[in-house]
Amino acid sequence: MTPRKQLGGVHTVVKIGGGMLSRTGVFDRVTAAMGESARGRRLVIVPGGGPFADAVRQMFTRFKIGEEAAHWMAILGMDQYAHALAARISGAALVEGETEIAAALTAGRIPVLAPFRWLKTADPLPHSWEVTSDSIAAWLTGALGARRLVLVKPASRQPASQLVDAHFVRALPAGVEHLILTDDDLGQLELALREGGPEGRAPARQG
Repeated sequence: MTPRKQLGGVHTVVKIGGGMLSRTGVFDRVTAAMGESARGRRLVIVPGGGPFADAVRQMFTRFKIGEEAAHWMAILGMDQYAHALAARISGAALVEGETEIAAALTAGRIPVLAPFRWLKTADPLPHSWEVTSDSIAAWLTGALGARRLVLVKPASRQPASQLVDAHFVRALPAGVEHLILTDDDLGQLELALREGGPEGRAPARQG
């Protein structure tokens, strides 16, 4: 997929992993850092799934609800996390589509996308557990014509190549820069969000 012309000047998509909710204090640190670093940037925040997606996985395993239902339930879980992020990030605005993203940026707000409505209409990705919020964020990066995707994840000992789902590389448009930051790397967030040339790239792990 070829990225479209940038929507309203969107430069960066930041996906905040739901795993931030699993460790005491991490969610607070991440949301505080985003409120400080994202203000005035041409970016959109996309939520992960975290415990909301975990609940769907349990339903899938225990009650055999099938991948179709699980797919949309997990994306609705991303909407729930979006509400939490918008409530805790200073200056954030909850949005559901392109027009609202553009309006939020024009107003100087930080758009946090609840993606269900957009994805239900476009339905661009396989309905499979191979597709997580990482691939959804990658597809949205292309749909927005953004130039960079930053994945903010809990600290892990896994190599960067194992921190994303199996569909991620196929969902990410060619030429889009992608970086992985962990909660241990929050001091580099400001650098990761810079909108200049190569000198603005963060010294973070690349997938």
